[in-house]
Amino acid sequence: MRLATLCLAASTMLPAVAQAQAPTFAITPADSTIKFYVKASVALVGQFDKWDATLTFKSTELSTGVLDIKIDAATVNTGSGMKDKKLKSEDFFNVKHDPFITFRSTSIVQTGPDTFDVPGTFTIRGVSKPETLKLTVSGRGTGSGSIKGTMAFDRKEYGMTSGIPFVKIADRVEVNVDLKVKRVSGPPLALKE
Repeated sequence: MRLATLCLAASTMLPAVAQAQAPTFAITPADSTIKFYVKASVALVGQFDKWDATLTFKSTELSTGVLDIKIDAATVNTGSGMKDKKLKSEDFFNVKHDPFITFRSTSIVQTGPDTFDVPGTFTIRGVSKPETLKLTVSGRGTGSGSIKGTMAFDRKEYGMTSGIPFVKIADRVEVNVDLKVKRVSGPPLALKE
C-alpha cells in the first residue's frame, strides 16, 4: 500500500518536473508589430493595433513548439478611415461576424541556423486554410531577440473577392510579423547550428 501511494505521488509530480524543463517565452505586443501589404494602385499598407501572441514548448525540442496569434480584426489601421471601414466590412474582414484573425502553428521546422518554417492553420472571415509563416530569428542564445517573418495568402481563397472603389488591388496579401520575444524561464531550445 505504501509503495502504491509513493508511486501515485511520484506520477503526479512528474508532469510538473517535465514542464519545468520546457522553455517559457513572453511576446510583448507593445514592442512588436503585425503589418500587412497588398499591391495596389493606391498604397494599401496597414497594421493591427490590438493582438496577442504566445509561443509555448513542451520541452527543449523545437518540434514541440506552438505559435498562436490572435488578432482583433476591428483594430486594422491603414491611416485612412475610408480604407479601414471598407476592410472591416462584409467584403473583407467581416468583423461583425468574425471578429478575430488567427494563426495556430501545427509544427516548427528549422530550415537554417536562424530560419524556420512554421506551417499552421490561418483563419480569416471564418475560413481556415493551411498557410506557412517563414521566420528569421535574431538574438539566438541570448534569451531574447526578435522573430521576423512573412506569410502570403490569396485573399480570394478566403472569400474576399470584392475590390475597393477607385483602387485596383492585387489578390496576394503579405503579412509581416516582427515579434519581440524573451525567454522568461526554463532552459534554452535545442537548435541546430
